[in-house]
Amino acid sequence: MNLVIANAMSLFSNLFGGASGGSSGGSGTGAQGGSPFSMIILIGVMFVAMYFLMIRPQKKKQQEEQKMRDSLQIGDEITTIGGIVGRVVTIKDDTLIIETGADRNKMKITRWAIQTNNTAAEKAAAEREAAKEAQEAERNAKIEAEGKKHAKKKKKSGPEEISDD
Repeated sequence: MNLVIANAMSLFSNLFGGASGGSSGGSGTGAQGGSPFSMIILIGVMFVAMYFLMIRPQKKKQQEEQKMRDSLQIGDEITTIGGIVGRVVTIKDDTLIIETGADRNKMKITRWAIQTNNTAAEKAAAEREAAKEAQEAERNAKIEAEGKKHAKKKKKSGPEEISDD
């Protein structure tokens, strides 16, 4: 990991016009290394890149999960982080009671233990499918309308006759 960071810092320092960090030989006029300002910029760029590549997507995912947990309703089918599938029976502030299995065993779990809301996922999949079908029907209607339009134009103009004059 340190080697990767060292290589990245070397690449960025070369891009910003700094030397490679080694001595420049015997001459005293050559640059001994990158300026401190360019190193600060390099570290800042690395932190910004880490934020946008790692931290921000993770926070977004956590917000979506929290929104899903807050929108649970009685009757939703859920899956816990342990893999237990059940239907929500009672909702309290931070806990839920779910029914599992055919013999309707009841379990009390906390909200943070919920991994997915299967009912909401099924609804979203059905909505996507319906939107896809509607888009396809609209496309077919346009194609059909264009075909009728061309048929009307041909009918109005009629067959062209060639005269032998």
